[in-house]
Amino acid sequence: MVIDLNADLGEGFGIWKLGDDLALLDVVTSANVACGFHAGDPVTIRRTCAAAVDRGVAIGAQVSYRDLAHFGRREMEVEPEELCAEVLYQLAAVDGIARAMGGRVSYVKPHGALYNRICRDEGQAAAVIEAVADYDPSLPVLTLPGSVVHKVAAAEGVATVSEAFADRAYTPAGMLVPRREQGAVIHDAAAVSARARQMAVEGSVTASDGSSVPISARSICVHGDTPDAVRLAQGVRDELLAAGVVLQAFA
Repeated sequence: MVIDLNADLGEGFGIWKLGDDLALLDVVTSANVACGFHAGDPVTIRRTCAAAVDRGVAIGAQVSYRDLAHFGRREMEVEPEELCAEVLYQLAAVDGIARAMGGRVSYVKPHGALYNRICRDEGQAAAVIEAVADYDPSLPVLTLPGSVVHKVAAAEGVATVSEAFADRAYTPAGMLVPRREQGAVIHDAAAVSARARQMAVEGSVTASDGSSVPISARSICVHGDTPDAVRLAQGVRDELLAAGVVLQAFA
């Protein structure tokens, strides 16, 4: 059993700090670095990439809708050509900074509303995949199992990697419960750790209605912007190691 543990990092902006990036980088194996469209700024990106390189943590570009005001969690209508260009812009910017720090972007993970949208919207998914293919088709895209992105990416020769969310509730259909609904984000450390173990060892997750949903994931995400994010991530890491899981970046 080999699992990657990823978290969203570099989400501060200017004088506003969000999460403890340095502490999380000591726990995770992959860092989804905000690209400046939902959060992050050049200094934050540079510091996060440098710290990731120092710790041997894989760097991913966390591309988003252009939505600083709503942290990228507001669904937006963006023309495919514009979305493709904006994803390309974000990817190139973070990869350039990562390379200057001695690393590189090794995968792409959409954020928030864009992440959820391209799971079901083939047109928006195609725009994101086109940007990745234009920049570097060897970069895998991190997404939910069963999402439309897998089919779109395969047609363009872009690899995909499935992930699961230890701290998010799931619907019986295997999708994430929308954040606006009560209980969508799980804060209990013991519950989060137990869910991560279930995902990695049993290949399933308990949905919001109590049913068991099959889930196949190479990576498990713990959000970096939630309260006690470091404690939750450390608990997940400890639980997975205790279960005999090998923690290793997929890229």
